[in-house]
Amino acid sequence: MANTFKFGNGNWAVKEDYALAYNDENGNFKPLPFDFTRASTATRVNKDGLIENVPSGKPRIDFTDNTSGHLLLEPSRTNMLQDSEDFTNSTYWLLSSMTVTSNNTTSPYGTQTADKIEATGAGSIRTQPAYTVTNGYSLSIFVKKGNSRYVTLRSFAFTTSAIIGFDLDNETAQTGGVIEKYPNDWYRLSISKDVSSDADKNGYFYIYLPNSLGSTTTVSGNYAYFFGAQLEDATYPTSYIPTEGSSVTRSAETANGAGNSSIFNDSEGVLFAEISALANDGTFRFITINDGNYTDRVAIAYTGSNNQLRGQVTVGGSDIYIKLQSITDATEFIKIAVKYKASDFAIWINGVEYQTQSSGSVFPSGTLDNLSFDNGSGGSDFYGKVKDLRVYDTALSDSELQALTS
Repeated sequence: MANTFKFGNGNWAVKEDYALAYNDENGNFKPLPFDFTRASTATRVNKDGLIENVPSGKPRIDFTDNTSGHLLLEPSRTNMLQDSEDFTNSTYWLLSSMTVTSNNTTSPYGTQTADKIEATGAGSIRTQPAYTVTNGYSLSIFVKKGNSRYVTLRSFAFTTSAIIGFDLDNETAQTGGVIEKYPNDWYRLSISKDVSSDADKNGYFYIYLPNSLGSTTTVSGNYAYFFGAQLEDATYPTSYIPTEGSSVTRSAETANGAGNSSIFNDSEGVLFAEISALANDGTFRFITINDGNYTDRVAIAYTGSNNQLRGQVTVGGSDIYIKLQSITDATEFIKIAVKYKASDFAIWINGVEYQTQSSGSVFPSGTLDNLSFDNGSGGSDFYGKVKDLRVYDTALSDSELQALTS
């Protein structure tokens, strides 16, 4: 199976300056041809499982949930909490019957910067002042177990409030909570709510160390380790944004402009990706081979409120082939291939052929000249995780497509 581009599946490579490169089908090491932008620093999880800062303008290969790494692309987000790591800062944190031992253990960065917080009574940790959001709230925080098995996160005073318990022993959360495991016994706990239609979008957030799941009664003597709190005006959390004395915004990321008209085969080929979306939120997310617009394109996309996956071929502004396939969870990695050839179109997902079409034309010579993480004209950017991305310059056989997507 000859391919034009092949990224991922162990072929992602990060040079010392964080510039991406890839290995082609012959094992040749080549620079990544995408025009990548991000006008701020950002964080990633490296191969050792530690968080590290990535300079502005440099893409991120992240190893949060897999060993081979994935390209991480995220929208612009702000950590509204003004001091994300110093829980002794009384301007932003109100501690009731809680004591903090600063820099008591190794943090997710691998440095001695995480705090131990121990209860001296039935108290809590609370954010202050109150925070106002527009769309939703996503509160996340890194927690390492001490002697307290349970942690409860609570939003208060919002129309849509929540009290959600986390069990660190069983690595589980009550409905509405997410627990993610990190190395060195750290977990990232998060709660998220959509408040876009609520009357009251202003409130506080509490943390408790109880003796039962979901309780808001902290027990004296219970303790745990905390690091990296984050509040986003959104319905799902993104990668960690450190703050120290003021809110911080991470800029949106774009990656497009790879290739030219001499590289892509206009008459036949396959666009393949192993991807996951950042959330089940119905946001349009595209990966396309295109003409610098969406007049002519081969597309893979998440679209619609029902977690739909799209395979699409558009020629001269008309959809020649399109397939919408409902999926259970857009945040799970999925393998999808779109084959295009005159009167021979197909979409394969996770080893299964979902649809074929034996009619329709393909592109005039010299039309396709761009591989982009967007809809072809700079919109509907792909925000998600990319384990593998390939462009084949021939229409693969059914057996090859099955093997590729299995």
